[in-house]
Amino acid sequence: MMEKFKDLYENRHEYAGNWKKKTGGKVMGYFCTYVPEEILYAADVLPVRILGSHEPQSVTEPYLFAMYCPFCRDCLAQGLEGRYDYLDGIMIAQSCIHIRQTYYTWEHHLPRELNYYLAMPHNVHNKKAALPFLRKEYETFIQAVEKWVGEKITDEDLDRGIEIVNRNRRLMKQVYETRKVSEPPVSGVECMYMVVSSQLAHKEEHSDIVEGILKNELDGRTVADDAVRLMMVGSENDDIEFVKLVESVGGIIVADDHCTGSRYFWGEVVPGEDRLLAIAERYIDRTPCPTKDWPTRFRFEMIKTFIRDYDVKGVILVQQKFCDPHELDFPALREMLDEIGVKSLTLEFDVTVPLGPFRIRVEAFLETLRGDDLF
Repeated sequence: MMEKFKDLYENRHEYAGNWKKKTGGKVMGYFCTYVPEEILYAADVLPVRILGSHEPQSVTEPYLFAMYCPFCRDCLAQGLEGRYDYLDGIMIAQSCIHIRQTYYTWEHHLPRELNYYLAMPHNVHNKKAALPFLRKEYETFIQAVEKWVGEKITDEDLDRGIEIVNRNRRLMKQVYETRKVSEPPVSGVECMYMVVSSQLAHKEEHSDIVEGILKNELDGRTVADDAVRLMMVGSENDDIEFVKLVESVGGIIVADDHCTGSRYFWGEVVPGEDRLLAIAERYIDRTPCPTKDWPTRFRFEMIKTFIRDYDVKGVILVQQKFCDPHELDFPALREMLDEIGVKSLTLEFDVTVPLGPFRIRVEAFLETLRGDDLF
C-alpha cells in the first residue's frame, strides 16, 4: 500500500482530473498551507497544492525576477506550461512575497472561475488581534465559495470538513510517532510521499490508505539498520531524490520541520460552537512558518522537542535559493542547535539539486556524527 502514495504524488494531475470526472466537483489549487482546507471540504471542493516539477524551465523569466526562489518559479512554470489546466480556482493565504507574486502572475495571466487572496495575519503571535481578524476573513471567504459553488455552507458542512481534515492529521501524526523507535518502520522518503500526497489527493481516500497501513503493514517492519538519525528543517521541500540520496548513504530522516512535512498537519482543529473561530485558532496556533514566527521564534521550541523525542543526531537545514524568510532564520537556528549540542549541515536548493556534490557533503556530515558517537 505504500506504493499508492508514490503513485498519487507522481500522477497528481491525472488523479485530480479523474476526480473531477467522477464527482463533477470543483478543484481549488492553493499555494500555501495556511489555506483553510476545512472550508473547501465543507463545500465539496478538492484542495490541491500547487507544486513544482523539479525540472529545468525557461518560461517564467518575463513574469518573475530571477532572484526569486526557485520553488515559486517552478510553480508558475507548471501553470504556464498547462499542467494545472484542470483547476477551477486558485488561492493563496498571505505568505512570503515570492510565492505571492506567483499567485498574482497566475491570477493575471491564468485566471480561473475563482481567484482568491486570503489575508492571513503575519503576526500570529499577537493572537488577541490575529484570531478575530482571521475569523472575519473566513466569513468573507465562505461567502465567495458559496457564490462559486452555488450552495450554502452550513454548520454541519463545516463539521464534516473539520473531521475530514482532522482525521488525516491524526493518522499522519500516528505515522510520525512510529519513527521514534530505534529501527523505524517508515523511511523519510515514504513519509515525504505520504505527506505531500495528502496535499494532492482527497483526504478521505488518503486517510483510508494511511489507516490500512497503520493496521496491517508496520508491525515488524524496519527500513534502516544502524542509520544515523537525522531531522530535516527549512524551506518547502518535496525533493524526493535528495531524501533518497541521504537515506542511501547511511542516514535516515526521522523528523522534519517544513511545510511539506510536519508543519503542514501538526495540530488539529478543536471543535467548538463557533466553527470559524475554531478553524482560525488552529491556523493561528499551528507550527508557524518563518514569515509569521516573530518577534519570538516559537518554532524553535518545537524543533527542540522533535530532536529530543525522535533521538535526532544531526539536522540538515534546507534552504531554497533566495528564500529570504529561512535565510534570515537560519543563523539564529544554527546558534540554537549549537547551544544544545546538535550539529547541522546547511544546503541550498535550486529547481534541480546537484546530487553528486550533495552526496559528498552529506557523507562527510554523517562521518562527523558517527565520530561523535565513538567518543
